[in-house]
Amino acid sequence: MPSMTIQLSDFRFVAKAIPNKGHRPRELARTMPAHPLSYMELPYDPEYTLYNSRLTPEALNTASDDEMYWAVRSNVIFRNTGELPIEISGPDAETLLNTVFTRSVSKIKPGRCSYQFACYHDGGMITDGVLLRLAEERFWMAQADGDLFSWYKAHAEGLNVVISDPNVWVSQIQGPKSLELLCALLDGNLPDPFRYFDCAKVSIAGQTCWISRSGFTNELGWEVYLLPETDIAAIGNKIMSVGAEFDILLTGTPVFRARRIEAGLLNAGSDFGADTTPFEAGLGNFVDFDDRDFIGRKALEVANKSSRTWGMRVTGGIAQLGRVMKVSKTIVGRVCSSGYSPYQDCGVCIVRMDDPSMGPGTKVKVLCADGSTQQGELCTLPMYDEERLIPRGKRIAIPNRPITAE
Repeated sequence: MPSMTIQLSDFRFVAKAIPNKGHRPRELARTMPAHPLSYMELPYDPEYTLYNSRLTPEALNTASDDEMYWAVRSNVIFRNTGELPIEISGPDAETLLNTVFTRSVSKIKPGRCSYQFACYHDGGMITDGVLLRLAEERFWMAQADGDLFSWYKAHAEGLNVVISDPNVWVSQIQGPKSLELLCALLDGNLPDPFRYFDCAKVSIAGQTCWISRSGFTNELGWEVYLLPETDIAAIGNKIMSVGAEFDILLTGTPVFRARRIEAGLLNAGSDFGADTTPFEAGLGNFVDFDDRDFIGRKALEVANKSSRTWGMRVTGGIAQLGRVMKVSKTIVGRVCSSGYSPYQDCGVCIVRMDDPSMGPGTKVKVLCADGSTQQGELCTLPMYDEERLIPRGKRIAIPNRPITAE
């Protein structure tokens, strides 16, 4: 019998793909839905985790974490995600979304996207995502991990609105060569305009799909929304076959871990949650105190408007997650996300401090993954490219070496 002294924290638990053909039915086993293009990942010893109850690749042996990082910074990558688009449609769709989200939906025109999040009545955050306005009365909310479907349903009483799961799956094509690849993939011309946070219906490999100028890397890129009534494999196979001419790399979640930390792109569930207000998460600019009575407004009006969320660079190590930061032997906050940036050649983190007065420039001692204690220094987010010129295509310098070497 295993020793009771085994620490579960010393292990990570993943889902693996196991051949099932010819096996007896298992009526008590719950099938976890896999992305329709997951067959691409199977030759690369994938490890999956759950995201929106969908399987998403946490690890692939196509490349090392650092190689994936450089691929998205300097070339182009392909990643299948667990994002969950929920459709909200009908004459009162805009009314419902203006009630649920802290940011006005009325300003979004068809063919445009918007970053949105929802809060509980006490101002705590539920989850976030990218809202696509497909038509005047039709939206998709491509949400991060969490449950918004039930939240929409709970607040739709008396409204002429339909809330449904369209069974749409999302893949990301990111990196400096991503738009060049898109032009080579499309059956027709590139939509004009196709600006940052635009969305459009297009055809790839003779199959209809939606695309948006968005992603989770803060690099130039786009996402493809794969429809259930189409030949999804035809789209995926064409992306990889044409992408081979661009040296495209199939990746898992490590491709964006350090990159999205550097960019200050927060992860629902780790960087914010029900115990975090948008102001504490540094997202106060996405709360519109206009003439709408959105859920959580009263609590947010009286909430402390100070941010407690910052970036942190760690010299000589990669920080552990959790309450591992100290100043003079006193724990002062939580490391919410952590990774290693090959570009900055240091550990990078998103942290949430107990005291909002501890901001950029604050130095802490932080426990690292190798058991050592190293110095960390808080910084602003994003850590660079503050105006987000890279994903807008307005900054095209392509790094290929650590910033410390420049």
